[in-house]
Amino acid sequence: MADGHEHDPACDVAHGTAPGDMGDRALIAVFASPVADSLLRFGREVGYRCVLLEPDPERAATVSHDSAPVVTAPPAGLDGTADVVVTDHHRSDLGLVLRDLLTRPVRWIGVLGNPRHPGPHVRLLTELGVPAEEIARVHRPVGLNIGSRTPPEIAIATLAGLIADRNGRPGGFSF
Repeated sequence: MADGHEHDPACDVAHGTAPGDMGDRALIAVFASPVADSLLRFGREVGYRCVLLEPDPERAATVSHDSAPVVTAPPAGLDGTADVVVTDHHRSDLGLVLRDLLTRPVRWIGVLGNPRHPGPHVRLLTELGVPAEEIARVHRPVGLNIGSRTPPEIAIATLAGLIADRNGRPGGFSF
C-alpha cells in the first residue's frame, strides 16, 4: 500500500505477474463453420478446453483444427463445466444433435441466429418429441448485443456472453 492503494490480486493477473484461475471449463462448438473456427481459437485463449463437434463424418474428415480436437458425437464426460454453442442453425441435423446434447448435464446450450427470426430448433425438437422444458434450456440468441457481423465478432460476443453468464454478470457495462 505504498502508493495509497489497496493491493488487488486481480491486477496481478491482468498484468501477467500471477496466474489466473480459469476453473475447469469446456467449450463445444457444434458444426464446422467460420464462427466455430474463431470461437474455438478465442475460447482456448480464455481458458476453455475446446472441442469441435461435427456430426457429419465426411465433413469431420476434412476439418483440421489447431485449437480443438474434432469429434463426430458428443464427447463422453460432458458435464456442468461444458458450454455448447451451435454455430449453424440451417443444418438438417440440428434437431438430432440438440436432442442428444439435451440428454447431457451440460451447463449451457445456445444456438446462433438472428433474434428477429424464430429459431428452427424449437420446431425440430418438438417434432422429435423433446419436452418443452428441455427445449427451453436452449438459448437463442446468444452472446452480447454488440452488433457483431463477422465470424470473429460473433465469436467474441458469444464468448463474452458465456463468461458473463458463468460469472453471474449481466454483460454490457453494468457493474
